[in-house]
Amino acid sequence: MVAGDLYLPGDPELVSERAGSQALQQRYNATTVSDTAARSDILSAWFGQVGAGSSLRAPIYADYGYNIFLGANCFCNYGCVLLDVCPIRIGDMTQIGPYVQILTADHPRDAKTRDAGLEFGQPIEIGRNVWIGGGAILLPGVTVGDDAVIGAGAVVTKPVAAGMTVVGNPARPLVPRASSH
Repeated sequence: MVAGDLYLPGDPELVSERAGSQALQQRYNATTVSDTAARSDILSAWFGQVGAGSSLRAPIYADYGYNIFLGANCFCNYGCVLLDVCPIRIGDMTQIGPYVQILTADHPRDAKTRDAGLEFGQPIEIGRNVWIGGGAILLPGVTVGDDAVIGAGAVVTKPVAAGMTVVGNPARPLVPRASSH
């Protein structure tokens, strides 16, 4: 699964791991912002890494949790979905708006393979000091360079270079308008 190979999501071991993640997810999502110690303990047990000073507003949703690696001083707003069948790596100081979806899970395009119930995934890497606007969707295999901006509602299907701003569906570079002054 983590290597991007085809896998059966109904495999008993994976079902058990998702159940454990869901238990931690429910505990976390029942906390309030003032439950700092409880939140820290839950995230330490749930995620692969949570850097110092990072803050995640509940609710947050993840398949497994252990494939999520947050740098220091990251912020994740309400309602984010992190489907982590493969690693999701988020750099220091990255800000993620509400209802963002970061999706490493994918389905085969071949009908027979899909009919067999097989799935696969591709990792997502997000650089340092990235701002992801509310409702954006990052699809499997995407990389986002340092200091990039993903506009609200953008659907990111391709790599985003460092310092670039992308908007739209599919996301494309925002071209600055010439000044009339």
